[in-house]
Amino acid sequence: MAILVTGGAGFIGSHLGERLLASGKELIVLDNFDPYYPRAHKERNIERLKGRDGCRFIEGDIRDAVALDRAAEGAVIETIVHLAARPGVRASVENPVLTFDINLCGTAQVLELARRRGIPRFIFASSSSVYGERNLPPFREEEPIVQPESPYAASKAAGEMLCWTYHKLFGLDVSCMRFFTVYGARQRPEMAIHRFTRLIDRGEELPVYGDGGARRDFTFVDDIIEGLLAAIERAKGYRIYNLGNSQTVEVREMIGLIERALGKPARVKNLPVQPGDVSLTCACIDRAARELDYCPRTAIATGIEKFVDWYRTECRETGGH
Repeated sequence: MAILVTGGAGFIGSHLGERLLASGKELIVLDNFDPYYPRAHKERNIERLKGRDGCRFIEGDIRDAVALDRAAEGAVIETIVHLAARPGVRASVENPVLTFDINLCGTAQVLELARRRGIPRFIFASSSSVYGERNLPPFREEEPIVQPESPYAASKAAGEMLCWTYHKLFGLDVSCMRFFTVYGARQRPEMAIHRFTRLIDRGEELPVYGDGGARRDFTFVDDIIEGLLAAIERAKGYRIYNLGNSQTVEVREMIGLIERALGKPARVKNLPVQPGDVSLTCACIDRAARELDYCPRTAIATGIEKFVDWYRTECRETGGH
């Protein structure tokens, strides 16, 4: 029995693939090396998986039904973990149509693969951004999702509803995992912690949108992987789970932690708040704790130190990317 991971050459996908192979699972990885960020990053990620026993890699797009069928050919797939997406709140504001094409039409194609092939379980990577602007933490899964602040957030909310439809009509077991600001080794280069670390290390100016008081629920990638593995093994029916750290940290505090880890000061330049951004994210993880035994273990200070250690060994030699 195999597990198909879309977007498996990416940040979270490559970590998940390593854990699945280590546990003896058969792994199928599908990724199209989207040019959202340099291909070399994903090439390095996938090299950790390719050639290992039990791993098969297919380069292809989730919007391409033929590529999806090629990925599933000859395999008995027990679960699809659908991580592939067009990321980025600001990128989605610049190009909403592309965001919806990949994140909604692509998700529909992957759900269709599950329906056609009788694959019983589907894990959908959603996002904390679906909650929109809220002032009363923590955010709970049962709260109505009616005012997403960006096309990216709207595409993830729509993806969750599409997953519900496939569960209702075709009996697919679906778990929608709302990730809260994931960071760690191999994080995409444009994401805040990676970008800030690179700029501080180089002594370059650090653009901060707003006054640095926005609060985020930063979640270390290892904790996210534990939640995903539990969903693969346990989740039934249609469920939505927050995967966060359930602790909020101001952006300026996060910058201070990077400064201390690097031993270098930041040159901060405050800029206007960007359209689509929210001032707060904070996960209620009671449901995930109760049903998945989810228990995040990495505090932000420890996680930042681990990230900076990875950055020093893996990124400086490539120019910080």
